[in-house]
Amino acid sequence: MSDSRDTGAELPPPFLLRRLMAMLYDTLLVLPIIMFNVAIALGLQGALMSASGGSAEGMALPPFVVQGLALLTVIAFFSIFWLKNGQTLGMQAWRIKLVRCDGEDISLHDCLVRCLGATLSALCLGLGYVWCLFDSEKRSWHDRLSKTELQLLPKLKSGKNPAEEAKH
Repeated sequence: MSDSRDTGAELPPPFLLRRLMAMLYDTLLVLPIIMFNVAIALGLQGALMSASGGSAEGMALPPFVVQGLALLTVIAFFSIFWLKNGQTLGMQAWRIKLVRCDGEDISLHDCLVRCLGATLSALCLGLGYVWCLFDSEKRSWHDRLSKTELQLLPKLKSGKNPAEEAKH
């Protein structure tokens, strides 16, 4: 399966450990956002209960609401960063960039497919992530499903942005 690429110079894919470290960074960033969103939803539920004359004491959100908020928060977090410049904060720290295999800009559809594919990769005991160790192009399941790939950006030279340097 070969894809045409219009991205200029080929950048190598990052190793699995680098990908996982970027994921760890992003997890540490997105968890507080999830907690904040759940707290807002809990506050809204309490306000609605109080306004309707009910007691807000000892209430909890149904698990499917918390799980749905978490999923939407994660998808929004990654999609916003990927659509902006192809990098989350964790990916920036580890010099990783997400690009489409055909060289086009990342679309919202690409982000959604990638997020859902990454969930599938994780649910299969992480096999979809480990797949990049055996894949001829070093791509994971969610890379393949979304027709995207990760690239390892070069180290900074003279204070320039590595994403900008990769374009030249």
